[in-house]
Amino acid sequence: MEEIQKAIRQMEAHQTEDALNTLQQYLPEADEEERFTIAELFIQWGMLEEAKLILQELIQRYPKEQELKVMMAELHIDLDEDDEAIELLNQFGPEDEDYLQALIQLADLYQSQGLFEVAEQKLLEAKQAAPNEAVIDFALGELSFSNGEYNKSIPFYENALHHQPVIGDIEVATRLAEAYAATGEFEKSLEYFQSVEEENPDVMFRYGFVAFQALRHDIAINVWERLIEKDPYFQSVYPHLAKAYEAEGMPKQALDMAKKGLAKDEFNKELYHLAGTLSHQQGNKEEGYQLIREAVALDPGYKEAVLFLIENYKADDDYESVIELIQQLISLGEEDPHYLWELAKSYEELENFEEASTHYQNAYPSLKEDVDFLKEYGYFLVEEGRMKEAEKVFTEYLAIDPSDTEIEEFIGRLREED
Repeated sequence: MEEIQKAIRQMEAHQTEDALNTLQQYLPEADEEERFTIAELFIQWGMLEEAKLILQELIQRYPKEQELKVMMAELHIDLDEDDEAIELLNQFGPEDEDYLQALIQLADLYQSQGLFEVAEQKLLEAKQAAPNEAVIDFALGELSFSNGEYNKSIPFYENALHHQPVIGDIEVATRLAEAYAATGEFEKSLEYFQSVEEENPDVMFRYGFVAFQALRHDIAINVWERLIEKDPYFQSVYPHLAKAYEAEGMPKQALDMAKKGLAKDEFNKELYHLAGTLSHQQGNKEEGYQLIREAVALDPGYKEAVLFLIENYKADDDYESVIELIQQLISLGEEDPHYLWELAKSYEELENFEEASTHYQNAYPSLKEDVDFLKEYGYFLVEEGRMKEAEKVFTEYLAIDPSDTEIEEFIGRLREED
């Protein structure tokens, strides 16, 4: 064992190459126990192929030694050699000490290959052999949950929780909370979230999210405020907490929270949009517009923010700003026929009829089946004195909506005048 201890000291001193050379040179004269120890060290140090060669030799000498097969199966899994691992694990029988562990590993492997029914069969075999083993119930719950069978997962999770509240580093109550939330039983879900002891930021975020879905904004606010205290850089929580404040009739706190979120994540377009909307609603129009323009600057294709700006500029009769915004978007490659239509309407409002006509014409090929566009374009052409063109557009309109008698009568008058 002296050479093995020497290699360990070399590795601890970051003399990696020397440590590996020491073991490789000593390997031919090492006994079986030492070879096993060297294989363990190779696995620990990431030398998986070298460890595999040693284990293959040991398994040939001791084919009934279950520990070697378990270790080799784990090694195959780490090397993405699933078929070899499955072949090895299928050699375990009910009489073997590691039978349950082999079945659970097999289930994981079959699940990763998409063979969910085979995975479930292996776990049910394990459950038959050990009905009260919490890990098996938990694995059955995980398999059902991953397949979207949330109702089916719940009894398995409940059995696991009854025997062992924490499996690995997972509180089973969190899984039950998620399963009940997925089935729409939010109150039951909240009960389980409330029973979770560890304040894991991801779990706290989900707890608040389920509470928000259940319209329990008071709970969502309380949980998310604690989350921010625990982890101020958990960026996903800020927009949600701002919306929870807004839903509870606390607009000032909502805006403050959105701005705090922007201080942590200055490239979050949704937060800029939310902060801008809240600011605009509270009478700070210019600040609102500026914040939403930041959202559009980050993503010119962010339609929700663009439409907010267009509709509110129009409400302010600020058609110059609509034109400026859309021209900027078009220059950035954002092509949308509705933008051309908005340009046409804005130029029409500013009595720049030549530009309005150009943009109506440009929008027409893409919007010639949109009844609202056709009706508006037809009336524009009438105002421009272009009756023949107006009649053509209105005829196309009526082909889509023949029930509009007002337009039908209007066309009749146009033809009579003609």
